Amino acid sequence: MCGGTGMATVEQLLAVLGRRGDAQASELATWLQVSRPTVTRLLAAAGDQLCRMGKGPATRYARTRPLPSLGTRLSLHRIDEAGAVHPDGELHLLAGGRHWLERVKGESELFEEQPPFAADMSPQGYAGRTFSLRYPELALSQRVADWTEDDCLVALALRGEDCVGDLILGDESLDRYLATPDTHSTPDDYPRLARASGQGHPGSSVGGEHPKFATRVKDRHVIVKFAGNDEGAAVSRWKDLLVTEHLALEAIRDAGHAAAPTRWLDAEGYRFLEVERFDRVGLRGRRGLLSLGAIDNAYLGVRGTWTQATLKLHEARFVSEEDARQSRWLDVFGQLIGNTDRHPGNLAFFTEGPKRFRLAPAYDMLPMMFAPVGTNLVEREYTPQPPNATTLDVWPDAARRALAYWERLTQEPALSAHFRERCAACAESLRAFIQTRRL
Repeated sequence: MCGGTGMATVEQLLAVLGRRGDAQASELATWLQVSRPTVTRLLAAAGDQLCRMGKGPATRYARTRPLPSLGTRLSLHRIDEAGAVHPDGELHLLAGGRHWLERVKGESELFEEQPPFAADMSPQGYAGRTFSLRYPELALSQRVADWTEDDCLVALALRGEDCVGDLILGDESLDRYLATPDTHSTPDDYPRLARASGQGHPGSSVGGEHPKFATRVKDRHVIVKFAGNDEGAAVSRWKDLLVTEHLALEAIRDAGHAAAPTRWLDAEGYRFLEVERFDRVGLRGRRGLLSLGAIDNAYLGVRGTWTQATLKLHEARFVSEEDARQSRWLDVFGQLIGNTDRHPGNLAFFTEGPKRFRLAPAYDMLPMMFAPVGTNLVEREYTPQPPNATTLDVWPDAARRALAYWERLTQEPALSAHFRERCAACAESLRAFIQTRRL
């Protein structure tokens, strides 16, 4: 309370909002013990220190937080499938780490933490480890794990021209996108790009821990994973795993589900796996994309398996029943082929509108139970899991496809003999397990 009618100041208004989070003008008048015209005058005088959320009588106000050199709000731009730029709205930075996304079209949204697109667009994984080396002028910590959410926004607003999805945050990143030359590579360039990727060479901020780089081959945008050019046991295992990823995605397509197109090749002692990006269209077009993790963190907070989270998304009418069913199938198939890396960042959805999503093609599907730890091979036990009440409808087909996949690996000449033996043992285990299920 201010103590006297009409004596309130902007500082007192900001202090109240700092404690309350956000409020309507009528609430502010009550708390400050001033008239509505006085509140209107204070709100106008506060300028960019306040954010106006909504319209009409339901309008609420919140205190903003500034970022050095960026201010309290960032423009948001969307690139359509033809490569045209559209204003999508403004992201207002609020006190307490909250964000108000004011959209040009459609419903605006209040996020208690990072908006979901910012979480997915932020540098991470292998590429994230070299981000600060590539852009030392931003003065960000070399360890992305040490970044604050505001550090992520700085990176996106100033060097975020080639992130996952169809959004670009900030005018400087948009300017960089518009100035990007239409360069492309050929597979002959891959060894050079692989060597450069570990030295802070500029590239996309696509996530994932496996060594990779992003490039364009003719009109195809690709993420290229690679295993090094030495003869160590761990490198040999990663070369095997790149082939298994290609064959797993092929098996998913054969089962009638969408999966990212891939191809693998060897050059100069390296093995490369091209994975076509489904958030890119033609030369400069893009598609909106969010990971299951980003959607879940922003709207539900389930933090469970793919099956559990997509079931809740369907109940909330964020995704269709068929997409929830396909997600269950992918979850079961992944478990039965030894994919122990089915985290919420490895399932993604196209954005169809606010809180409306459509399952994207599968990616990062392979038997990660065989993945080395550093330079060491770790032998893990393959343990297929039985169906449960929520996966019973998809388990028989996924199990049949998983068995065919293991059998395919045992016949693949590009895989090492020892690895094929391990796959044969997994095939035998799953075959026996299926027979006991009688489904």
